[in-house]
Amino acid sequence: MSTLTRPHELSHLGVLEAEAVHIFREAVAEFERPVLLFSGGKDSIVMLHLASRAFAPAPIPFPVLHVDTGHNFPEVLTYRDLAVKRAGVRLLVAGVQQYIDEGRLHERADGTRNPLQTVPLLDAIRDNRFDVVFGGGRRDEEKARAKERVFSLRDEFGQWDPRRQRPELWSLYNGRHRPGEHVRVFPLSNWTELDVWQYIDQEPIILPSIYFAHRREVFRRGGMWLAPGAWGGPRDGEPVEIRSVRYRTVGDMSCTGAVDSTARTVPEVIAEIAASTLTERGASRADDRMSEAAMEDRKREGYF
Repeated sequence: MSTLTRPHELSHLGVLEAEAVHIFREAVAEFERPVLLFSGGKDSIVMLHLASRAFAPAPIPFPVLHVDTGHNFPEVLTYRDLAVKRAGVRLLVAGVQQYIDEGRLHERADGTRNPLQTVPLLDAIRDNRFDVVFGGGRRDEEKARAKERVFSLRDEFGQWDPRRQRPELWSLYNGRHRPGEHVRVFPLSNWTELDVWQYIDQEPIILPSIYFAHRREVFRRGGMWLAPGAWGGPRDGEPVEIRSVRYRTVGDMSCTGAVDSTARTVPEVIAEIAASTLTERGASRADDRMSEAAMEDRKREGYF
């Protein structure tokens, strides 16, 4: 076959991008009220970028939703607000703190609020009548997420039942659902952490500074470097140190640990991840260590 007739060959990242763009377009064509979960973390940042690419030159045709624990890293919240303004999308915030103030949720003894996100999330979906919710879950993150289809049905209570998973042969996605149900859609399902960072490098995409090595006050708990804060750390016997760290994932400060690092650029982070033997959640998310089935239990309750 001559070079003139040879079909265009996409790179590995090009294939992943094309798949994600296809997923966004399919979902928007099939559903009436989409929303994208956006926390200011790297996966949701990449999703927002892909959504912009999927519908350009038109604006992104749906709002973004952040379930705010009230214990978020300030750098990430600042980035979140700038990012949505730059993208021209509407930001909706469901706050855990408001639920606690109103007595609808109660603080946990361990101080972490990640498990408390489920109720505000499900209420926001119900109140806004969202029928499809885009999330940044990837199958390489954790074994419960590895079970997910790209289109994942949730019942009228927002719960996930792995027995109701649908086949997705030949990239055919089934979004049928009954009144009250909704579908979670994961455009990054087939991406890995390394893919995400290589795509960030390729585009390039700006990230919050927290993802790169910086000097920060941290203390040791449960084998993790946590940031001091009003959430309840440190306790007696947990001395605060200043170390060069970065975050592989961001979430509630009470359960998101930093890792020792000197990686200050995207290529340096890529090299560091390529050499790592731990997943990002396994290395830095205490909420996933609560039990062997911690994530799956929360997914069944309506968590992402």
